[in-house]
Amino acid sequence: MMRLQSLVFLFFLLITVFSAARSVPGGWSPIDNIKDPYITEIADYAVTEYDKRSGAKLKFQKVIKGESQVVAGTNYHLTLSATDGSASTNYEAVVYVREWQNFRNLTSFQPSHD
Repeated sequence: MMRLQSLVFLFFLLITVFSAARSVPGGWSPIDNIKDPYITEIADYAVTEYDKRSGAKLKFQKVIKGESQVVAGTNYHLTLSATDGSASTNYEAVVYVREWQNFRNLTSFQPSHD
């Protein structure tokens, strides 16, 4: 009986450690639902902001994959697809968000190397 209790305790301890590792501040975690409207909104913001800064005329299509990082706010590293009117290209974008301040900043936007 004592051995079973020890195994159960060890099992729950391992689950807790692995769950905590996914949400460690500063660590990157995969975004489970890339079709979430909030993630789509951030990706669309990245393309729109890139267009404003560069003079490009890209149009956001979809999020391909993403991960987030909790810092003093949240960084979103997204691989997204956008079109320039004729060809679709994948891009890597990083957007920093402080939602409680209604603040967003595009920190990186470049063609994907995948």
